[in-house]
Amino acid sequence: MSSSTGGPVTGAGADVFDAGAGGILRRPKAVWATAGASVVAFMGIGLVDPILPSIAKGLQATPSQVSLLFTSYFLITAVAMLVTGFVSSRIGGRRTLLLGLAFVVVFAGLAGTSNSVGELVGFRAGWGLGNALFVSTALAVIVGAAAGGSAAAILLYESALGLGMACGPLLGALLGDASWRYPFFGTAFLMAVGFLCITAFLKEQPKPARKTSLLDPIKALGHGGLASAAVSAFFYNYTFFTVLAFTPFVLNMTPYKSGAVFFAWGVLLAVFSVIVAPRMQKRFGSLKVLGGSLVLLAADVVVLGYGDHTTAIVCTILSGAFIGVNNTVYTELALGVSDAPRPVASAGYNFVRWFAAAAAPYLAPKIEEWSDIHIPFVVAAVTASLGALVVFVRRNALTVPHSRLRSSGGTPMAEELQTRHASEDSVAVFAN
Repeated sequence: MSSSTGGPVTGAGADVFDAGAGGILRRPKAVWATAGASVVAFMGIGLVDPILPSIAKGLQATPSQVSLLFTSYFLITAVAMLVTGFVSSRIGGRRTLLLGLAFVVVFAGLAGTSNSVGELVGFRAGWGLGNALFVSTALAVIVGAAAGGSAAAILLYESALGLGMACGPLLGALLGDASWRYPFFGTAFLMAVGFLCITAFLKEQPKPARKTSLLDPIKALGHGGLASAAVSAFFYNYTFFTVLAFTPFVLNMTPYKSGAVFFAWGVLLAVFSVIVAPRMQKRFGSLKVLGGSLVLLAADVVVLGYGDHTTAIVCTILSGAFIGVNNTVYTELALGVSDAPRPVASAGYNFVRWFAAAAAPYLAPKIEEWSDIHIPFVVAAVTASLGALVVFVRRNALTVPHSRLRSSGGTPMAEELQTRHASEDSVAVFAN
């Protein structure tokens, strides 16, 4: 975890591939089963990217109608942030995972049978609820099931996130080249396999001592630092999902080519999130890194919108680097800036920012209809700049207090994170 004013404390990245007891390769089967299902869950976010034009053609829908696939998905995800902690603290992590997986299997399968864009959007909303239940609980379960050395388990989760974001467009392209329906059936099948693996290998995790109420995440937003992080991330997420949901229509490529572009985008996102961002934070401090990355992202999307086809491809891929850095720093700020329990702070933060992820996919094509193809990217650049402005203006509120950097016993917060009970370790509720 990083300080906002200094470098990160020793985190989860050291010697994680060591074959010893704490290494990433020595995880129990339950951890691998959950991590594997996490990869597929995160694949679902970018799965539809390469096939958006194919869906529009197959269902005779406009870009703004098809983009509702993202809007319904993330709108439900935002609301579900208030529910997931309530559910998991009552029925336990294993049952919450299985419930989420069951929702995804059913609604992803139904999405493949859709005969209208309205049906597809509705089924995608159900899919979003299942994904929220699963992903918001997965890290807690992975850490709780790990036998010693939580650092490697946490990195395994983060790696699953990056791998899923990178491979989702590839799966969408591979299956979607034959029919836009196949990626949905493929996801349902893979999640069904994940359901069986978790049923077989994962034992129930201990329930948290305190049950989470529905209003706890909202109350947590009363803290000025957490609210500032959430507002800044709201503006940033609008930019993020303009790139993710609107760019495929601008590139207008075959599913294979579009899948390759977003695979490269996802690889940069993963590398910069897990490897590059912590090193930059250590050298420059979190707030400087975040503000600079947001400004660079704003410049990148402007060039994307006004450049030629090749320039648009390059800028789309390059945006993955800035997005990866932003995701890491925002999550650390949200989890460290207030004194709220980390799962509660994370839920409140994500409740705010995912509304922008729901808005951007719908508004970007609408803005194009009202103006021209360049203006959606100008708006995205403005929102990224507003995110940076919030960071600058609220920099004092966003500074992680010294008391949060160290526990009462003087233990670095990253080490505290690694030894905390599994329910407290659900710190990355939709972390990225």
